[in-house]
Amino acid sequence: MALKIGDTVRYLNAVGGGRVVRIDGDIAYVDEDGFDTPVLVRECVVVGATSSATPLKSQQKATQMSVKDTTPISTRLPIVETKTGENINIVLGFEATDLKTLSRSSYEAYLVNDSNYYIYVSVASRATDKPEWHLHYDGLIEPNIQEFLFEMRPADLVEFDRLSVQYIAFKRDKGFIAKPPVCVEFKVDTTKFAKYHCFKDNPYFDNPVIAFDIVCNDRTAPTIAFNAEKITEGILGKSKDLKHSAPKPLSKPSHADNGIIEVDLHASALFESTEGLEPADILNYQIDRFSEVMTANLRKPGTRIVFIHGKGEGVLRQALMKELTHRFKGHDVQDASFREYGFGATQVTIRSIEGMKPKAHKKRQ
Repeated sequence: MALKIGDTVRYLNAVGGGRVVRIDGDIAYVDEDGFDTPVLVRECVVVGATSSATPLKSQQKATQMSVKDTTPISTRLPIVETKTGENINIVLGFEATDLKTLSRSSYEAYLVNDSNYYIYVSVASRATDKPEWHLHYDGLIEPNIQEFLFEMRPADLVEFDRLSVQYIAFKRDKGFIAKPPVCVEFKVDTTKFAKYHCFKDNPYFDNPVIAFDIVCNDRTAPTIAFNAEKITEGILGKSKDLKHSAPKPLSKPSHADNGIIEVDLHASALFESTEGLEPADILNYQIDRFSEVMTANLRKPGTRIVFIHGKGEGVLRQALMKELTHRFKGHDVQDASFREYGFGATQVTIRSIEGMKPKAHKKRQ
């Protein structure tokens, strides 16, 4: 099929796509959320013929793709798998349409499927005092993509005290390792949607979001709802009951005789006492400390940093590896010397000026 202006395309060897707005020789200019991206014509696969009308967001729910794909096999876009995509990672994120004026902003919900699997997903919510759930999205999401789900208004927040995400995972036209069906239900602190500082940077998104990790490396993530003021109070030691839980003053990372920077991320090294702190609070602080050290050394290629995280259940190490895979991509990562640190340390060698964010495919037009 010859490529024409107005066709909706997806990229053959990369994630993303959009509407063709201009063709210049063998280069097609594809509109991706307002940005014209030059792409070789041979790298574009037409998934939607030219149409004079573009469906509205409100119409998308009624036209969600079903589990059965009726597209002829000969014209389906090949799925490009990644080495790490055999483990499923799913993130649900809410992006404010007007971050500077949250009192008037609505919120767009996106789901990131960071895996080589198709997932059929449903997302529902309910108020704390009501037993009934309300469905907001159900549909098929392709591998390695970020998908727009629905738009939420401020008035809808009263029904978002609890969220439920369910999915089944599978592959098409090839054998695959079966993944168990997942149902995740968690509390949501809806007051965070009215607070600017609660929208944070995330490696999967271009703009600050309120994000929930649904699945991390095939494991259901422990999503814990908490009150921002109470956490701040606990960490800073302002509460009389939690006065011993304040973090220790941050010391500069120590330098070993061989020039390696050593950073101890054990809770005992970061806090005077962990009394009154939830595991999620401690983990967040450890990740912040890790990010602070990485950011301070990004412009020092060749620097070796050893993060001492301990063996334990491996939760902290998995969190660090996720940061190194997405936010701080491009550096050399290996287990630190067993003789000096045992099993519980990871060495990072800085190899680039700064990490790279993965390009996310945003909502379809």
